[in-house]
Amino acid sequence: MNILYLDCSMGAAGDMLTAALLELVPHPEEILEKLNGLGLPGVQVEARRAARGGISGTQVDVTVHGHGEEEEHHHHHHHATPRSLTEKIEALPLPASVRRRVERVYGRIARAESEAHGCSVEEIHFHEVGDLDALADVAAVCLLMDALRPDAVVVSPICVGAGTVRCAHGVLPVPAPATANLLTGAPIYGSDFPGELCTPTGAALVMEFATSFGPLPPMTLRQTGVGVGHKEFPRPNVLRACWGSRGEAGETIYELQCDVDDMTAEAVAFACERIFEAGALDVSTQPLGMKKSRPGTLLRALCREERRAAVTEALFRHTTTLGVREAALTRYTLERTVETVETALGPVRKKISRGFGVTREKWEYEDLAALAREKGLSLAEVRARL
Repeated sequence: MNILYLDCSMGAAGDMLTAALLELVPHPEEILEKLNGLGLPGVQVEARRAARGGISGTQVDVTVHGHGEEEEHHHHHHHATPRSLTEKIEALPLPASVRRRVERVYGRIARAESEAHGCSVEEIHFHEVGDLDALADVAAVCLLMDALRPDAVVVSPICVGAGTVRCAHGVLPVPAPATANLLTGAPIYGSDFPGELCTPTGAALVMEFATSFGPLPPMTLRQTGVGVGHKEFPRPNVLRACWGSRGEAGETIYELQCDVDDMTAEAVAFACERIFEAGALDVSTQPLGMKKSRPGTLLRALCREERRAAVTEALFRHTTTLGVREAALTRYTLERTVETVETALGPVRKKISRGFGVTREKWEYEDLAALAREKGLSLAEVRARL
């Protein structure tokens, strides 16, 4: 299984997460091209080499009409509403799954802001996190995570900083109220020097993708990405992303299942989507006969320990079941990697699985389908030409 470990000992921010993850993908220039093609007015995303305290890495600059993030926020506070942000997100030329992730991140921020200010989600106004550069950061991280597809994302305890921070609402204590709400359930600690280390955008992104929190887990380290921050602090202002894999030892997962006989096919399909989004590793259905000879459906979801509660809640919320069964299982998996291969038709991702003495390779279906549409070929013809 592929593991992504995020070292947030200097907090988390959208641009630092983006920079660290860019160092892990095979072709970062393709991601940057997609980000600059999102159609966000005046937004330009660039990556360059930088260093803090002797640690070298990538620094991402997001400018809006030529203004940097700090300058833009200092002079212009945008007051985006949930509806206006949703319209912007829906217009982004991204895969539907990535757009849903972006929406989920902003949904987290909206709930945290509404709780902090004692108003409904519909009444809140995004300030700094509603700016176009923040939207670019969120889209970038969601796009990169979709490209990496880690099986687990482990996050270190998060350093939030200390002192106060100036924002659209005035001078607030660190962590700012919305940031503190976003980090509920995560291990956090303060720094011995003043400054905001974990931003609301960074907090929302980390909480969206984290599957667990803790120290660096045992794994075979494949690559390390370093995201360099823009601010200077007494310690190197970097966020590290460690990419590795776990060996052939089995892991304990949980099987959650229920039977239903009063749901339409559309409702079952919708439930499966929501269960996946709750953190399930796999969701499957099976037809079965139920009492009174009624045809029914068995829904089965597999998940890890840390997602049991969320997946169980999704089963109850999105199906008509009155009960969920649970069983602990041992799962053995092949180590999976993805590499991009230059072919006669263009770049195509190849999924490679290794372990237990076997190696398997498979072309990424979405890439084959895109080439088939573009070239006017069948899938079989595309495969034959690779």
